[in-house]
Amino acid sequence: MSNYTVTFATFNCLEHTKKCVSSLLSSGVKADCIVAVDNASTDGTREYLRQMGLGGVVLNRQNLSCGAAWNQGILERQSDWTIVMNNDIVVTDGFAERLIAFATINKLKLVSPARIDGIMDYDYSQFAENAQHKTANVLRWGSSNAICMCIHWSLFSEIGFFSANPKLLGFEDGLFYNEIRKQNISHATTGSVWIHHFGSVTQEHIKIVLGKTSNDVLVKVNDRKLYGQSWLERKLYRHRLKTMHKQWRKLEINGFGMTLHGTRINSNFVWL
Repeated sequence: MSNYTVTFATFNCLEHTKKCVSSLLSSGVKADCIVAVDNASTDGTREYLRQMGLGGVVLNRQNLSCGAAWNQGILERQSDWTIVMNNDIVVTDGFAERLIAFATINKLKLVSPARIDGIMDYDYSQFAENAQHKTANVLRWGSSNAICMCIHWSLFSEIGFFSANPKLLGFEDGLFYNEIRKQNISHATTGSVWIHHFGSVTQEHIKIVLGKTSNDVLVKVNDRKLYGQSWLERKLYRHRLKTMHKQWRKLEINGFGMTLHGTRINSNFVWL
């Protein structure tokens, strides 16, 4: 088994961090394989992390942004594989091993799990067990996301680390994936691993701190210019992405009655 680290950033939202760490430990991830980076929390998060016996706890004096925190976590415990994830998710048995096994077998340097977003008002453990069996061989080539990324160390040598500019809140993952697309690096989402994602809890908290509404963006930038894309390139990319998602959804619904991305609305699964 390749050595690995699981890392995440925190900014308050202690109750979600507790659920996340608890699920990681229950899934078989050892405490010394977990690195947490705190961006100046004031709700007891720092004290909680200190007492958990984790492999690393980095305490920043201010909110340095998610990108900087991810980099700190990756570099704190340099491993063959690093699973970079949100602190508002829970995982199931064998989570890390399943992701790494899928990536290894398919010769990928980046893979994400399938997921359910929203309120966890269902039996997640039972759902994950059934779904991982049902969709074990389902995948979406060219699709992964920053909510949870299993990354091989060699990928950082190819495209670099995450943008560490605090002014680009919310764009660190976009810039990272832009480099992946530019260099045509294969990546995928696998149905052999399922997580529950409560839904960008930290980003919503940051909006509250900044006096923004839930519908506001964290920062306003010209993302087309940021990604170095012309108007036509941006339009064609969005069209291709939309077409691919339609095809994935149709194939997955027809074959399995579900897709690799769902959300909970009114106590029902809605497949995206």
